[in-house]
Amino acid sequence: MRMEKRNVARLVRQEALVRPAATAERFVANIETVVHDKREEIELVLAAMISGGHVLFEDVPGTAKTVLARAIAQSIDGATTTRIQCTPDLQPADVTGLAVFNQKERDFEFRPGPIFANVLLVDEINRATPKTQSAMLEAMAERQVTVEGVTRPLADPFFLMATENPIEFEGTFPLPEAQLDRFLVKTALGYPGAEHEVRIVAEQRYGHPLGQLEPVIDLEDVRELHRAVQDVYVDELLQRWIVDLVRATRMDDEVAGGCSVRGSLALERVARAWALLHARDFVLPEDVELLFMPVLLHRINFRPSFLANARRVGWDQAVEEFKARCLAAAPRPEPDEARSFAPVTGS
Repeated sequence: MRMEKRNVARLVRQEALVRPAATAERFVANIETVVHDKREEIELVLAAMISGGHVLFEDVPGTAKTVLARAIAQSIDGATTTRIQCTPDLQPADVTGLAVFNQKERDFEFRPGPIFANVLLVDEINRATPKTQSAMLEAMAERQVTVEGVTRPLADPFFLMATENPIEFEGTFPLPEAQLDRFLVKTALGYPGAEHEVRIVAEQRYGHPLGQLEPVIDLEDVRELHRAVQDVYVDELLQRWIVDLVRATRMDDEVAGGCSVRGSLALERVARAWALLHARDFVLPEDVELLFMPVLLHRINFRPSFLANARRVGWDQAVEEFKARCLAAAPRPEPDEARSFAPVTGS
């Protein structure tokens, strides 16, 4: 009788996730009509978004980052999108807004800055000074900004995408560890394949496809996706493995500072969202392993010995070797006949 109730509870939960999973698929498919050959990258960005986090792109110019941000906003009925082009003379008030004296009313009135939007693209964030970068910290962490002693909530949902150019270093201010840790995911879009690049050229002959992109969901659908992520099941073995993986980053000989507890929370949360985007109500070990690099790597402070090795063998190989060491220190759990990672109870 007890087992039957648990099975019924799981069926109820599965049915509750059917609509959000369909919404997520519609969302991804709509964005793919203008951002080609990047489904996995789109899903990663949306996983961060519906988890309530933000994304940092370290990528060269011209890889559709702005197009992706606009496609996300245009796919959501009623969503607003803004863009900030960072320069060394950008001031915090240029981001958050400021109080301006209204001569007619003879009083100060607040003029909101571009941060008051549903989707915000911050171009070349490392070109802004640390003072301006810090103005975004409160917004990213607490969904609010404080200007002249008054705290104002941001839009719901609020999603920030920032970019930094990895091939330009002059006139830049590297993001401090505290701000890097505020980004749920760090990734890159990269260039499309040759066939898809030809398609992009042909599509933009008479205008940009964004001009015809229609919304397929609304703001309440995004909030529903956020709530649905919380109901995705994560087995206790996987929760323990996530913690062990994060702790392994702290014990590696080539790491000066590993991931904090925020890394464990982020990896578990994004894994839930990733499962939902793939129409599952439970997380698999493959999800955690796939998300290890984009969720955790930017939170790690490596020693000079690691950086020297990366220059010798290449960054990609060096981080793959680091990941392999972490997986060796925290072996991946495997299901057996007695236990699966899918829920068998209503927990």
